[in-house]
Amino acid sequence: MNFNTKLEEILKSDPRFVDRDGDLLKSEVIDKAWKIDRQLIGLLLDNGQIKAKFFDEIKGHWVFNINTFIDYVQDKNFYASSYTKFRNKIGLTIDGKFLKERGEVALVWPYKDCVLEGGQTKEEEKRKEIFFNEVLAQDEIDRLLDPKVLTNFKRYTINGEEKVTELKRDKDGTIRENLIIKGNNLLALHSLKEQFRGKIKLIYIDPPYNTGRDGFNYNDNFNRSSWLSFIKNRLEVCNDLLAYNGAIFIQISDVEQAYLKILCDEVFREENFVQQIIWKKRNGPPNDKIIGSVHEYILVYAKDYYHVDFNLRERTKDQTDRYSNPDHHPKGPWTPGDLMANVKGGRYVKSLYYPIENPRTGVKHYPSSNGNWRFNQNDMQKLINTNEISFGENDQGRPKLKRFLRDVKKGVTYSTIWDKTPFSHVGTKEIQQLFNNFNLFDTPKPEGLIKEIIEFGSSENDFILDFFGGSGTTAAVSHKMKRKWIIVEQMDYIDPILVERIKKVIGIKIKKGDRLIDELDFDHGGISKFVKWAGGGDFIYCELMKYNEAFIERIRDAVDTKGLLIIWEDMKARSFLNYSVDIQRMDENIAGFRELSLAKQKEVLLDILNKNQLYVNLSEIDDQDFKVSDEDKQLNKLFYKG
Repeated sequence: MNFNTKLEEILKSDPRFVDRDGDLLKSEVIDKAWKIDRQLIGLLLDNGQIKAKFFDEIKGHWVFNINTFIDYVQDKNFYASSYTKFRNKIGLTIDGKFLKERGEVALVWPYKDCVLEGGQTKEEEKRKEIFFNEVLAQDEIDRLLDPKVLTNFKRYTINGEEKVTELKRDKDGTIRENLIIKGNNLLALHSLKEQFRGKIKLIYIDPPYNTGRDGFNYNDNFNRSSWLSFIKNRLEVCNDLLAYNGAIFIQISDVEQAYLKILCDEVFREENFVQQIIWKKRNGPPNDKIIGSVHEYILVYAKDYYHVDFNLRERTKDQTDRYSNPDHHPKGPWTPGDLMANVKGGRYVKSLYYPIENPRTGVKHYPSSNGNWRFNQNDMQKLINTNEISFGENDQGRPKLKRFLRDVKKGVTYSTIWDKTPFSHVGTKEIQQLFNNFNLFDTPKPEGLIKEIIEFGSSENDFILDFFGGSGTTAAVSHKMKRKWIIVEQMDYIDPILVERIKKVIGIKIKKGDRLIDELDFDHGGISKFVKWAGGGDFIYCELMKYNEAFIERIRDAVDTKGLLIIWEDMKARSFLNYSVDIQRMDENIAGFRELSLAKQKEVLLDILNKNQLYVNLSEIDDQDFKVSDEDKQLNKLFYKG
């Protein structure tokens, strides 16, 4: 048995280093080597030949030579799985070298300068995200992010589904439609960029939390580096889309909150950080934790801190009731406020240190020790003359400034702790009641929480964007609050959940009993009662036109080799393959392809698809190969303004 075979056998004896097909996981071996894994070290020390190769003896002690071991394992001549061997046979080469041998190409590069497309279409999928850094030239990366052709346009109104024949625009030429777009959110955002650059007042997203376990139906299992790449790519587009006075609200748990904050400081600039909101999502802690979390975070960043436009929270009845008018003052209700100045260090100012005399009792009051009044003596006397200083009940108290309700701001400032909004389980109940289904969607956000965010950061007719559309809470609340909205979602539940939910919000005309006039049946749940929602409005649904993405979905759905070979024949005829693929050599090695497991066969076919052509680029709308209909061409012309 040669050295390579012996090392392979020893490493494969540890189940941590073997995949389901029996292939050695070199990346796992390398990871454990860097961590000086005791179990791995023990395996290597058990064989004298291997011990002599990777360990140095120093004064009777054996010292692991990590670099020598890792270099050896990484070498292409050490171990090639059946999948790797097959890939090497089908011509994935450039200038005679295999892709992995070329330093300028990295198939998987989950770091800052990587573009991560990502996404999935079925809620039961937990697929690995697709990383893009196999593109060699910058113009090819730009092509990946070019605007895409939109298709399958539909308008939904109270009369049901209608054809789209026009797109409403305002006097400045901006589209004034509510939009649901199905497709990869990164590519959809870039398709929106030219039409909505600087037009979005508020962006709210509830992205994957990277917990590995939460129910949000995106792959939530990224490692941190790739998760940050995934988020960064999308936030950079957000910065282009935000209006000069707009803001973005990003919901996150404590798993990635600290890292997300630093990333946002870089993308939006640290000086545009507004605040971090703590949302109390449950009433009590879970019992299976040492310290149970009852909150999540919402990071708030402005496009420009000095121009951002936020609203005040409406005063509650309790807050308004603090004001009264017992002395029938002509300025109306008031509440007593402090007359003392906030002076650092307790230093007093001579002009602000004097006695205030109660005009009715003659009692004189001085400032607190080492303090000052807020006003000089002349201004204070004017306030006394206009009865704007209170001396308490029966004139027995110290002087207080009357703060009149009419003079204060029209609302109150928002705090960083939101513990008066609905808990997370309310969102689940809202979906259950709307669809009469108790297992339809995991962890939807409650409408009351989104209402607070939208009230805080926008006004009627402003545009709201959410590109992790989920169950459609942002769209539902925005619509009820008379905002314009854009939602992006890739999952297949977009039709049975998100679209259906907004159709219910708009309502549908129905006949009730023997009444002659149709009535509108609409969603009465969530915030409907609080905002006096009565139904109405409309929205447009459309999709990014798939190309290679359609092949990806077919490959993932295939159940056997026969089905994959049929797909391969279609790929040869109609898909865009990586230019490094030799089709003839692939066909010559079909026997080897059949010997791979079904999972590895799928990896091969996915590997050779050109990821720059997942969707049809707008620039290729007239290409006969894509079969874009005349109707879609006209609607794309309307959308992209020609």
